[in-house]
Amino acid sequence: MTTQEIKMNVEKALEEIRPFLESDGGNISLIEIEDDKHVKVRLEGACVGCSVNQMTLKAGVETTIKKYVPQIETVVNIA
Repeated sequence: MTTQEIKMNVEKALEEIRPFLESDGGNISLIEIEDDKHVKVRLEGACVGCSVNQMTLKAGVETTIKKYVPQIETVVNIA
């Protein structure tokens, strides 16, 4: 998978999960992808102060991204 394909597929994954975040008053943005393996995102809106945002990040966001791009190793939130 090329770098451009990785970015497109990560964006597709974020589009899949975005409605769930928006329903709780939150959102997510892709910040960058390092070495085609490490994704940095920014949780926004209500997600910023949510007590379960790390669980959302791991169970929801990371799992969905890895479904689209299995080579991704880490997904981190950049505050």
